[in-house]
Amino acid sequence: MNAKEHTECSLTRKLKRLRGLMCGITGFVGFEDKSLIHKMTDMIAHRGPDDSGYFIGKNICLGHRRLSIIDVSAGKQPMYNEDDSICIVFNGEIYNYSALSEELKRKGHKFRTNSDTETIIHAYEEYGDNCVKHLRGMFAFAIWDNSTRKKLFLARDRLGIKPLYYALINGSIVFASEIKAILLHPDIKRKVDNEALYSYLTFGYVPAPRTMFSGICKLPPASTLSFKDGRYEIKQYWDVTFKETEGSEERQLGNSGSRWSDDEEHYKAELLRILKESVRSHLMSEVPLGAFLSGGLDSSTVVALMSSAAEEPIKTISAGFESGGYYDELKYARIVAEHFNTDHHEVVLKANDLKILPKIVWHFDEPVPDPSSVPEYLISQKAKKYVTVALVGEGSDELFMGYRQYKIMSMAYAPVIRNMLMHAPVGKVASLFGRAPVPRIAKRYMEVAAGISKSINSPKDCYMGLVSSFSPEERSSILANPKSGFSESILGGYFAGNGTIFDKMSKFELSVPLADMLLMNVDKMTMANAIEARVPFLDHKLVEFSANIPCSLKLYRFNEKYLLKKAMSGILPKEILKRKKHPFAVPVRNWLEGELKDRMLDVLSRERIEKQGYFKYPYIKKLIDGKKYNQLWPLTFFEMWHEIFIEDSKFNRGTI
Repeated sequence: MNAKEHTECSLTRKLKRLRGLMCGITGFVGFEDKSLIHKMTDMIAHRGPDDSGYFIGKNICLGHRRLSIIDVSAGKQPMYNEDDSICIVFNGEIYNYSALSEELKRKGHKFRTNSDTETIIHAYEEYGDNCVKHLRGMFAFAIWDNSTRKKLFLARDRLGIKPLYYALINGSIVFASEIKAILLHPDIKRKVDNEALYSYLTFGYVPAPRTMFSGICKLPPASTLSFKDGRYEIKQYWDVTFKETEGSEERQLGNSGSRWSDDEEHYKAELLRILKESVRSHLMSEVPLGAFLSGGLDSSTVVALMSSAAEEPIKTISAGFESGGYYDELKYARIVAEHFNTDHHEVVLKANDLKILPKIVWHFDEPVPDPSSVPEYLISQKAKKYVTVALVGEGSDELFMGYRQYKIMSMAYAPVIRNMLMHAPVGKVASLFGRAPVPRIAKRYMEVAAGISKSINSPKDCYMGLVSSFSPEERSSILANPKSGFSESILGGYFAGNGTIFDKMSKFELSVPLADMLLMNVDKMTMANAIEARVPFLDHKLVEFSANIPCSLKLYRFNEKYLLKKAMSGILPKEILKRKKHPFAVPVRNWLEGELKDRMLDVLSRERIEKQGYFKYPYIKKLIDGKKYNQLWPLTFFEMWHEIFIEDSKFNRGTI
């Protein structure tokens, strides 16, 4: 029988249910190293600051960090089945665990706890690898199966809310919730993956399965990995399928005057029902719970539905900027907080708060230059005083075509405009748009549409022209060793085949940037402060429902998230429903011209760039002279990451 190590903690509070709250997991198969598993698990102590647990067996070690709870013997992880032949470490929340456990009890399974962790064990016993298909929630877990299967089983949730990384080393596998734990393995070489670097400049992040580290991978969302006898197999267990709608993109988007009105009431009622159900399930908690509130449609929707389901005023936390103006949304957050009588708290970001940027880079593990990570980190830091769990509004833009690229593409592919773009010179088209008798915002979108006219016959190239900071020509100009194969394979897989342009865009947004940038930001910044973020818009039942909503009910005559606004009409304040789309803006230009200017010039200096050999300095100098801050920001972020994780043998957090 395998040996078990347990680190006890003091009992801090009485809880009715034992949940997989605020955790980090680590482990390896193929060798034994008690010291290494302790170091790896300690490296991610911020994900579960009060308690640790270990399983150490023959050629297998598992580690776990979590928040301390009552009944340590029952809620402790690693957790085992009745005969100790199956062991699990788990990070996340299973929202249907109660119903699933009852189903398993009817099949003869005996439970020792009332926990979602034990529910996964019994589901695995009953359904094997297909257990993941029965789980509704966010999760990353590892099961060591010492029964007849004799294998390691890793799994990640459908949308990639919870991260999981792994590396294959000399016939063994090492895995963890964060890369920094894997880097402690002595045989890991900290080296930049050149194809990942090209992807970074293409997308603004590194898509799964790659990471910026050569040899370290992300397990993709909706995937499992089985490792046995030195071999591994990855399987995708879920995918979202969009309803194929008859007619042109013009009709689908309602630009022809049709809005599928016969179906609107049905979709609106069903959307509200599923949304309410999702929010209610995400409210299950034995610890203080609240919401991050920006004052936008998405977070306001979450707060509204939380308030209707909660017995007491919910806690809301918002962030604003000292500079105010365009970047400050506190006015709208206060309207929502007052309307729903929330216990409201605010944090105002100041220029000197940027001193935390090295910590942010350290927590990300790889460069993820989402500037909203700074307010996300600080709002989580503030929230820690009031809540342990926070609901957030991420995912709505992906479900309901909320991004500007949908408006621009819908304009570019409207028959009249598309014909102009295909046959008229770009400058002339842009000039015509500039004189058109339409609102200023529409003119701006038309001018952008004119700018992508040379790619109008390639939806993939059109789309990337809208979302990429660097064009293919710019990537070739700046990279010393450009390798584009991986990026092309990612894009080709989503934009090939049948289906509308907009469904392809939506599927890509849901599958790639959501998991590899937005949710990475949410998880890493909240867990850095011992906060668990929950994402009710990404309940997979809601995602599946949204994929069947006609495009015309998502974007109607350039009114984004049309159906969501209709569903929330009469619930949200009119100021929020009528407010124009305002993405959470961050003053990057102000930062790079002010507090971060010297740091930017230091990490992008000629000496440093030429010594590294990744980039061509003349092009970087051109960007600096031209004040191209949207391109300088990801380069600066990459260089700060490189300092911490590649150059510093101890990958310390450093200072600005």
